[in-house]
Amino acid sequence: MTDLGQRVLVCDGAMGTMLHAAGAALDRSLPEFNLSDPGLVSTIHESYLSAGADIIQTNTFGANRLWLGDHGFPEKVDEINRAGVRIARAAQEHCEREVLVAGSVSPAVTARQRRRTGSAERVEVIREQVRALTAGRGVDLIILETFGYLDELVEAVAAASGECDLPIIAQATFADDAHTLGGETPREVASVLSGLPVAMLGTNCTIGPQRMLTVAEDLMRYASVPVSAQPNAGQPRRTGLRSFEFSIDGGYFARYLRRFTDAGVMLVGGCCGTTPTHIRAAVGAVRDPCAARPAEAVPPPRRPARTAPMADPAAGSLADQLAGRRFIVAAAIATPALGRAGEAVETAAVLQAQGIGMFAVQPPETARTHSDSLDLALHLQHQAGVETIAAVATWDKTIMTLQADLLGAHALGLRSVICTTGSPPVLGDYPAVDGIWEVDSLGLIALLAGLNAGLDSNGLALTTRTSFCVGARVNPGARDPEAEIARARAKVRAGAHFLVSRPVYELDSLLRVVAALEEEGVGAVGGVPLLLSVTPLRSFEEADYLAHEVPGITIPPDTLHTMERAGRGAARAAGIELAADLLRDARKLVSGVILTTAEEDLTVLAPLLAVVA
Repeated sequence: MTDLGQRVLVCDGAMGTMLHAAGAALDRSLPEFNLSDPGLVSTIHESYLSAGADIIQTNTFGANRLWLGDHGFPEKVDEINRAGVRIARAAQEHCEREVLVAGSVSPAVTARQRRRTGSAERVEVIREQVRALTAGRGVDLIILETFGYLDELVEAVAAASGECDLPIIAQATFADDAHTLGGETPREVASVLSGLPVAMLGTNCTIGPQRMLTVAEDLMRYASVPVSAQPNAGQPRRTGLRSFEFSIDGGYFARYLRRFTDAGVMLVGGCCGTTPTHIRAAVGAVRDPCAARPAEAVPPPRRPARTAPMADPAAGSLADQLAGRRFIVAAAIATPALGRAGEAVETAAVLQAQGIGMFAVQPPETARTHSDSLDLALHLQHQAGVETIAAVATWDKTIMTLQADLLGAHALGLRSVICTTGSPPVLGDYPAVDGIWEVDSLGLIALLAGLNAGLDSNGLALTTRTSFCVGARVNPGARDPEAEIARARAKVRAGAHFLVSRPVYELDSLLRVVAALEEEGVGAVGGVPLLLSVTPLRSFEEADYLAHEVPGITIPPDTLHTMERAGRGAARAAGIELAADLLRDARKLVSGVILTTAEEDLTVLAPLLAVVA
């Protein structure tokens, strides 16, 4: 096959996802399966070929000296990579179609290794792996994938092209904000890579189809070579201490991959979470000449907004308001990048003018450097004079770090905390391996309950007690409602004073949660209060993304249809109307609401505030 970049090709999906599904631990070296269980690796290759893939990638992501060294196999680079090529070649020979074998090459270093590994060593590590992949009857091409830093990708291209004359596909990975971990934009990546000896440049991993489509379109604007795209199957859902699953179905995945090819992307495939089912659906969509037409835009009816009430500065702390059975009205504020706390203060001022006096500060959701949610909550309290609730995530922090941060925040006046576990970014087939997982949200609740009782994490007496008002998350849209309810009850028993739902877009799941938690006295009438999170939809694309790529979010078909029919011009109004209707019906079930909207669209909260006036 010599038409790389001449016609649309479909690459395979995730090797790691399939190995994890077969029982491999997240912290195990997956390339080592080339030696210990080659039959399993072969079966996965054959499954992707049966699904119609034009390219299969060797099971060699992370098969370099530094990655393998962390698992005790630094001397097996050549053996593991040659075995990976041999297994893929055997699957290729059994396929009746003409297909290609690509050598999968990860960055030379993990995020933590980068801090202590220089450029020269990184280059030699890549060269060593490429030599092994191309030795003898080696691979047909090289795919450099999941590079979060442009300098490392440039080094890898130079190293690979210096070792072989095979086609090279160079793929960077971008976060939700359309920047690499190093902060580069698609334009910068495309401009730099286009001047290097690559047959194709592109993007893979970290984000799902919808967000990656925007990145791929930007890459094509500035690339002088063909572009590739291999998205994840949405966001992972944490199912255990070191286990995750993805929920995007094949139909949604295929629909977006067709949009990639319609936009001009010449190589599509899948990364984390994708399976032969996704690739089979993608092959069908890419080969099918028929494309769905957008629905006709029909503006929804609009109701006049009522004037929102002004915030009451004497309302007191969250604990005071909960004790007084006041209906809580708060707004969520995302933790900004470093140096941009002033923007959060400005946002709070705009929302205060609309009648909101309490703010829930959300932790950052990306690996990019941000201020801490505790720091921003304190900053808002001191600079804007507002009551804040800090949502604290436990991932990547030891229990001693959490304890120190919380004691310091308490000393400076913070009193309200929402405990969350959080999810680390997924980079390649090794999600969360670099993270610290000493405690989850339940452990954080127990820590806070101990501090309130005057005991530290080791059960030793403190000189004083804290007075935290402790909150915990509950997800009405959880895939396993019984397990979610059981966990919510455990959080209440551990010391949670109130619960906060994940964003809700339909009433039925909320009704089920409230009914199931009645035994704990949760809800608007006494017991443990439940705060409802409401986020107005802004577009059909956003609704489509949440419905398919974000685990634990339920978007009813009627809501999707309403947003699609509204069209771009009326989508915002339709989303506000839907959120207002939901809040109107849900108010009697809950003790308060946390409202969320984009910083550039703060005025949409006025109709919602009118509902709770």
